[in-house]
Amino acid sequence: MLTGRTVLLTGATGGLGGTLARRLRASGAELVLTGRREAELAALAAETGARAIPADLSDAAEVHRLLVEVGAVDVLVSNAALPGTGALTSFTAEQAQRALDVNLGAAVALAHGLLPRMLSKRSGSLVFVSSLAGLTPTPHTSLYNATKFGLRGFALSLHEELRGTGVGAGVVLPGFVRDVGMFAETGLPDPRLFGTCTPDAVADAVLRMIETNPAQLLVGPFTSRVGARLGSLAPALAFRLQRLGLLRGIGRQMADAQQHKR
Repeated sequence: MLTGRTVLLTGATGGLGGTLARRLRASGAELVLTGRREAELAALAAETGARAIPADLSDAAEVHRLLVEVGAVDVLVSNAALPGTGALTSFTAEQAQRALDVNLGAAVALAHGLLPRMLSKRSGSLVFVSSLAGLTPTPHTSLYNATKFGLRGFALSLHEELRGTGVGAGVVLPGFVRDVGMFAETGLPDPRLFGTCTPDAVADAVLRMIETNPAQLLVGPFTSRVGARLGSLAPALAFRLQRLGLLRGIGRQMADAQQHKR
């Protein structure tokens, strides 16, 4: 499916990065991997036969350098993200800006830089990995919600904007992911009722997005997908249900577990 196509994967050294890199490579992609952890990036690149370009996506100059070094690509998989969980006042201004830059700003900048060549070839795909947190808000995740809502809106708008150009764009929205990534690293038990999804399920959605170009794909158990849609359509009702116990305190618990990583 991806034989002979060059794929730029951001966030390769965190969370879902390893799974996505391996699955993209297994589908025939020529990979360019980027991330902040140089040793881990080099090891993953060696394993997958990829080109590695270390970069800090919170730095606009680094994003520009990445665009220059990577050159033309056929597919962007924008996967890089920081947790951004916790009460807004628990962040310094610099920490808040970093989350905005990595989770949203870099994705926009990379799409903006890569899109002209895709349009000139009338071929390409822009895939953005957001979250079900881009559909429904929860307390103590305001900053994370802001970036994931924004990423979803950006991707959906691009999807329609690019109709008929030969270039696809869409957003993958996973729920809580087990084994790797932000939620798994907290060590918290699976959320009651909503459960978790596997890294491979997210990779399946990314590959499907590249192949068939749907506007968005929700990934997770049926209850988590329905709950996210309910939160999007009726946030006041979703908040009442949260106060009754569904996901109660999950944002605060994740924030407490992730505090030391900021």
